[in-house]
Amino acid sequence: MEGYEIIVYPLVFIYGILIGSFLNVCIYRIPKHESIVTVPSHCMSCGYGLRWYDLVPVFSWLCLRGRCRKCKAKISVQYPLIEALNGILWLLIIFLRGLTVEGILYCLLASALIVISVIDFRTYEIPFGLNVFIFLLGAVRLCTDLKNWSLYVIGFFLVSGIFLLAGWLALKLLKKEGMGGGDVKLMAAAGLLLGGPKIFLAMLAGCVVAVLVHPLRMKFGGEDSGLAFGPYLAAGILFAALFGDTVIRWYLGLFV
Repeated sequence: MEGYEIIVYPLVFIYGILIGSFLNVCIYRIPKHESIVTVPSHCMSCGYGLRWYDLVPVFSWLCLRGRCRKCKAKISVQYPLIEALNGILWLLIIFLRGLTVEGILYCLLASALIVISVIDFRTYEIPFGLNVFIFLLGAVRLCTDLKNWSLYVIGFFLVSGIFLLAGWLALKLLKKEGMGGGDVKLMAAAGLLLGGPKIFLAMLAGCVVAVLVHPLRMKFGGEDSGLAFGPYLAAGILFAALFGDTVIRWYLGLFV
């Protein structure tokens, strides 16, 4: 491993798990419409104000054996899992994309997708603010690659337009609600960041994951037919961001 990598990769992972700790705050507080910045971290059971040594990502949970220091109430394993997942994803993204504008934007995208996935899984809603955040990432990407501006504009409208059309047809023909508004906004915002080809691949990948996973959850997990599509779309978006270029080149190579 080169000197650059020895320094950068551990720092990326550390920053990733630190941001992962903040993601847990977002996951818990956003659905409750609580502030994610002004309210100090505290135990959800007894209200004990957490000290800095209680907030070291992953390691504090392990040292405390998953319990509050004061009241000994159990602390969900979600906390270290989200922290570790974010750190690993950031590490993978920088490994694949480098410490570039695109790599940094995709790290922030991955973090937003984690929060979206958990909240949508629990509430069947995608917070509007998270879609705005991804839209802003897309705006930055557009500004840093203006020569390809049309690619990102197409991405903004492509899949979101398909979803809107599908929802309209479902309402008119089947008299049922179609695609959720949060899903439409998510694909529009992510499309602005990824561009047309990648967001279309993200849609296909998300649908494949949903078709494979949701029936298993219905059969073995007791889930009903109601589908929180956000986590599957998030998986597709992340897949397209990381591997979309390779998949698209491979596909186009089949016709050469």
